[in-house]
Amino acid sequence: MEVDDNMKQKIHIQSAQIKENQLLLETESPISDLKAVGQILVDSDNFSFIYLTENKDDYTYIVLSESCWAQLREALDTEIPAYLVGQGETLELINFHNELRYLIENIKGNSNYGEEMVEKVENTF
Repeated sequence: MEVDDNMKQKIHIQSAQIKENQLLLETESPISDLKAVGQILVDSDNFSFIYLTENKDDYTYIVLSESCWAQLREALDTEIPAYLVGQGETLELINFHNELRYLIENIKGNSNYGEEMVEKVENTF
């Protein structure tokens, strides 16, 4: 787990896999205190999507970097649920498909996200 400049905790995904009709986003960080918010943000500087979770009174960012985008696309295409998995705990990422689809459509052709982010999203999704 990492803390960014704004003191938000970040959890990075070590691996993403499709298994038994589920997208499993695996981390080594503890997730037992997290609650899914159902919102995704874009970090175009780092070519990532950020799924928001709550931990008590603050947010924890789940960083979905470009390395797991192929699995995200497959999960979208097949409508399978997405789960965060860490230290024997599992958290369903609610509203995952709706949020990700909305962002992808918003990014395509939109130079506000930066040319490189737009190109990467268009090539993957």
